[in-house]
Amino acid sequence: MPSYDELIWLLLALALAGSVAGFLAGLFGIGGGAILVPAFYQAFALADVPEAVRMHVAVGTSLAVIVPTSLRSFLSHRKRDAADLALLKQWMLAVPFGVLLASVIAASVSSAGMRAIFAIITLLLGIRMVLNRQNWRLGDDLPGNPWRAIVGAVIGMVSALMGVGGGVMNNTFMTLYGRPVHQAVATSAGIGVLISAPGLVGYIWAGWGEAGLPLLSTGFINWIAVAMMAPLSMLFAPLGVMVAHALDKRHLEIAFGIFLLTVAARFIYSLL
Repeated sequence: MPSYDELIWLLLALALAGSVAGFLAGLFGIGGGAILVPAFYQAFALADVPEAVRMHVAVGTSLAVIVPTSLRSFLSHRKRDAADLALLKQWMLAVPFGVLLASVIAASVSSAGMRAIFAIITLLLGIRMVLNRQNWRLGDDLPGNPWRAIVGAVIGMVSALMGVGGGVMNNTFMTLYGRPVHQAVATSAGIGVLISAPGLVGYIWAGWGEAGLPLLSTGFINWIAVAMMAPLSMLFAPLGVMVAHALDKRHLEIAFGIFLLTVAARFIYSLL
């Protein structure tokens, strides 16, 4: 059992992570999962949650927190009429379908497999954030269907496996096809809702009846962590939106990319 000192530091770390996750949700159009998943993984380790379910609960709980965070961020961006609502409508089936596939995978993959998935994709995203250039282009407009639907499904699947809101991947997709970065950020917040809401249901189903789940968990969702993190995330999301519309984010992208690379290295080390 963790000591009282460890619990105090754990609560402080979770409070800080929740605040940063909310700010990043507004700033980058992401749900903050890249912050939340490592924080939850360490938290559940201190609480002696078995390794077999620890990563699954971290990812599922992250998605549960992202539901209100992404919704608050999207509504804030929508007030500025910045999101591509047409793309969101087109992806209302494709993205949740990808999330459904992720839930099926999560129900059968091991903890090491989940950590490997998170580490590899985080590594690639970190490299993308550090090396990204605004003038990189694949085309002048988004591709049509079926490619657009396939991309939506892939974003939904990969994001749900990582416990993230899909912002970094959608930002990359939209900006590579000539869309303004602020429109990509605003649209990503809406995609976070399309990922996290069905993801919450999917991870409840995937973890139903699993042994070793922490106290007050439903499937792979731990409601104690959700109750603590969600309010802080929602509180700081509008601040991130305000900064996103007033600041050149290149230096922040580099800093966030370095953070992602550090997180990836930590999970790769845990697999050795």
